[in-house]
Amino acid sequence: MKVTVLGCSGSVPGPNSPASGYLVEAEGFRLVLDMGHGSFGALQQYVQPNEVDAVVISHLHADHCIDLTAYIVALRYGGDGFRCKGPEGRIPLVGVPGTRDRLEAAYDPLARKLGLHEIFTFATPAAGELGPFTVSYAPMNHPTATNAIRLEHDGRSLVYSADTGESPELVALADGADVLLCEASVGADEELVPDLHLTGRMAGEHADKAGVERLIVTHVPPWNSPEAAADDAAAAFHGPVEVAHPGAVYWV
Repeated sequence: MKVTVLGCSGSVPGPNSPASGYLVEAEGFRLVLDMGHGSFGALQQYVQPNEVDAVVISHLHADHCIDLTAYIVALRYGGDGFRCKGPEGRIPLVGVPGTRDRLEAAYDPLARKLGLHEIFTFATPAAGELGPFTVSYAPMNHPTATNAIRLEHDGRSLVYSADTGESPELVALADGADVLLCEASVGADEELVPDLHLTGRMAGEHADKAGVERLIVTHVPPWNSPEAAADDAAAAFHGPVEVAHPGAVYWV
């Protein structure tokens, strides 16, 4: 699997990165995980918008989904490479219950008249096959319904934590994974709010308990240091730790 970071800034876009968005590719299938502020612009560097094969949204906070509103504009009104290819070319959009309502409200209260069903097929998360990937999900500890996502392909596995506080479900989902792409939003000196986000050290602890091969720290807000988060993670995890940055490519 090839993973390209579209954006990795936590909570808001930063001066050097859009908010959360990741392009995962295998066997020519292009899957987008999350589409936070600015990630749709970054996506266009790597693939034509109407050539995306599926989108999975972890939860409905704006920094993980709001650029779907830009995607609607492109798919409805764009030129070659942008406009939806018609009923047979609709893009599967997988999200927690309420994703369609959230998207309609964010785009335009009259969006129902614009026929979002003409450009997306909406589905809620269910374990199974999505293109060449085997996908599984686990609910995370976050104020709104949120899923971590595990992708498996050709004997390799990637787990994306999305947003979460401490979570035994994340440890279980990431068990033995080759790569854990894990949030580390909270600075070591910041107040920790339960069931909201992880510190770098907590990300490392989850990775270590899960026995993953490699940890990539992500979702660090612009007021914190990704490098400090990675150092904190490395103090608790006995494998390699890397820092996500926009444009980075990882092979899983």
